[in-house]
Amino acid sequence: MAITAAMVKELRETTGAGMMDAKKALTETDGDMEAAVDWLRTKGLAKAAKKSGRTAAEGLVAVRVEGGVGVAVEINSETDFVAKNVEFQTMVADVAKVATGVTDLEALKAAEVDGKPVADLITDKIAKIGENMSLRRMARVEGKGVVSYVHNAAAGGMGKIGVLVAFDGDEGFARQVAMHIAASNPAALDEAALDPALVEKERQVQIDIARESGKPEAVIEKMIVGRMKKFMADSTLLGQAFVMNPDLTVEAAARDAGTAITAFVRLEVGEGIEKKQEDFAAEVAKVAQG
Repeated sequence: MAITAAMVKELRETTGAGMMDAKKALTETDGDMEAAVDWLRTKGLAKAAKKSGRTAAEGLVAVRVEGGVGVAVEINSETDFVAKNVEFQTMVADVAKVATGVTDLEALKAAEVDGKPVADLITDKIAKIGENMSLRRMARVEGKGVVSYVHNAAAGGMGKIGVLVAFDGDEGFARQVAMHIAASNPAALDEAALDPALVEKERQVQIDIARESGKPEAVIEKMIVGRMKKFMADSTLLGQAFVMNPDLTVEAAARDAGTAITAFVRLEVGEGIEKKQEDFAAEVAKVAQG
């Protein structure tokens, strides 16, 4: 596979590696971006393997809680200008309101706002505002109690990051946990909830890194145990150091607060979407030429 300059640039931005190292990683992995990141980590050349899911699209995440049910909905727009539009925000709020009565995205698209299906409502707004939009994601949590938190709020109950936390116990503590989740972005509630494929992939990467050190297998095995323990702690909500008191894990802080955290959702606008990079100078030149 031909390795392009754009691919090298993307890998450099993702890992902080040098240009030649990034190019070599892509060559060694036949252009597989994910495998190239792992290759650089194995060789110790990735300065900071950034997590996937960088924000690359505009729009809003809205959260709404009714009793023991919480929903988070992401609706994307092309520009932040539209995301700040009151008409767009009103539509997002209306969609979040009906989302509490459904269980999945397809059902939400069919749900009605003032007698019109959500899918048609968004289509009408596209025609009126003149910018593409999409109802991208919906997430739902249920529990004895549910709290919400919005980071970078644009209006009531909506912003760039929306968090829901299901809990049994102290509501004030649960709200602190919601803020923690917005900042720390855990992959799962606990070790049991982590994707086994993600865990195995990380284990293999750590084995490869350890073997590059040339240490004996017995030493490598001990190294892997320690590194995987740290990975589990960093990746799980209950295992992370609590931002409000870093001396405690979230699990320990919850125990002290007499509260059980049973589920959470975190949605960030544009997470995982690659946004086309525009050449502004070329665009202006093109317009000038007619």
